[in-house]
Amino acid sequence: MRKRWLKLAAVPIVLSLVAVACGDDDEEGGGDTEAPATGDGTTAETPAPDDTGTGTTGGGTEPAGTGPATTLPVNVTASPGDVPTAGSIPVDPELAGTEVTVFGSESSDSEAGAMQDALNAFGEANDMTITFVGSRDFEEQINTQVTGGNPPDIAIFPQPGKLRAFADSGDLFELPEDVLAAVTENWDQTYMDFWKSEDVQFGVPVKNDLKSLVWYQPAAFAEAGYEVPETLDDFFALSEQMIADGNTPLCVGIESGPATGWPFTDWTEEIILRNQGIDYYNGWVSHETPFNDAPVVEAMTQISDLWATEGAVYAAGGSVAATPFSDNAQPVVDGDCFMHRQANFFASFFPEGTGFGDGDGEIDTFYFPSNEGTPVLTAGTAAAAFRDAPEVWAVMKYYAGAAYADNRQVAQLARLGAEPGGETVSGFLSANNNANPDNYSELEKGFLEVLANAEPAAFDGSDDMPAEVGSGSFWDEATSLVNGDTDAQAAADAIEDSWPS
Repeated sequence: MRKRWLKLAAVPIVLSLVAVACGDDDEEGGGDTEAPATGDGTTAETPAPDDTGTGTTGGGTEPAGTGPATTLPVNVTASPGDVPTAGSIPVDPELAGTEVTVFGSESSDSEAGAMQDALNAFGEANDMTITFVGSRDFEEQINTQVTGGNPPDIAIFPQPGKLRAFADSGDLFELPEDVLAAVTENWDQTYMDFWKSEDVQFGVPVKNDLKSLVWYQPAAFAEAGYEVPETLDDFFALSEQMIADGNTPLCVGIESGPATGWPFTDWTEEIILRNQGIDYYNGWVSHETPFNDAPVVEAMTQISDLWATEGAVYAAGGSVAATPFSDNAQPVVDGDCFMHRQANFFASFFPEGTGFGDGDGEIDTFYFPSNEGTPVLTAGTAAAAFRDAPEVWAVMKYYAGAAYADNRQVAQLARLGAEPGGETVSGFLSANNNANPDNYSELEKGFLEVLANAEPAAFDGSDDMPAEVGSGSFWDEATSLVNGDTDAQAAADAIEDSWPS
């Protein structure tokens, strides 16, 4: 199985992905962004990333403060038509006439519109009204809504740390037994555990992102005599060989507006997860282990030293800190570098007409390797309830099931002018065990296989940490480190000092 993951797909696809930077990076620190091309090949307006590099101001995230809240009722733009009900939607006559509000970070037409379409399928079956509102500055607005006594019935959280904060303050309701049973039936325990507080389940997984990917040109590798690395040691050795050959191994950029720095945090998390294992990783994220513990400093040093090595990095913006993370796609196509480590949503940034496969000039991915096991860094979103009512729990139960995952995928493809199972990448991934894989492209099926077989899966650490750290000092000190204004030890010490008591 491990070797199957090294090369995830080799088929051309139409670029129509909605990205989430570090994310469903739709959370702060992740990076959901709408694809530059629609399903019919026409160019669409490309908004700012919904994800800023960590998790999703969704599962993937848009930088806080970059846009107003946008209400997205039925048929936001041209209607994709009736959303097929891909699974059985239970009908409860007592839900008739009820209303439920949902608030999340996804705000693009394809993502937020597809969310509303999928909710409409349930609402229409039960004669109820479900309204989704999406905002790029989810974190700021959810704070305001809750402190002002006007929270949504359901919030779609891109950051486990944020969900836990509201759970610990008593603002969220734990899942009742029937909803918990629905989640357990459809999701692996790993993906459930991300959304717990004090071992109590508050969140229902909604969306997933896969971060442990390296984008490259197979034909360029073959021409240069390089092979896909099978271990982390092999990856660093390959980078050194490329430099010795006069080739540039990596394209790197960490600029992302107010979320600048998050790509470095992803790299750090990947290295810690691979070198120290899941128990150490989780202890570091939860602060049972100090942030400035020696293995963390070593990981930060290894990355910063590699990026500072002469000939190791191509930065389209002139420097790593000044290069937007999204600007690394064109250089991979042009051959300015051989590899770029980034999440599944990165497909949306390749120029229109880019082919995905192993042909000349085509782009593919391989699993970011490990010396032991197959650890995977993930991000995503989860629904949590601020109101205890039958209609709210009915919607939460729907989110837990395969019907929502299937309806959301079909609706998102429809909004991109595509059919299920074709070549179009929608930008939505769900690790729901019972979702229909035939709704996805071959490339996405490879991503889903990795998510399903991760041993182990870890959630994006910066999304899981307190906001003061994960989307604050970690990003800031990472940027200073990359700029050469500090060293790894001083950066880690400063981040440790910022941890809230």
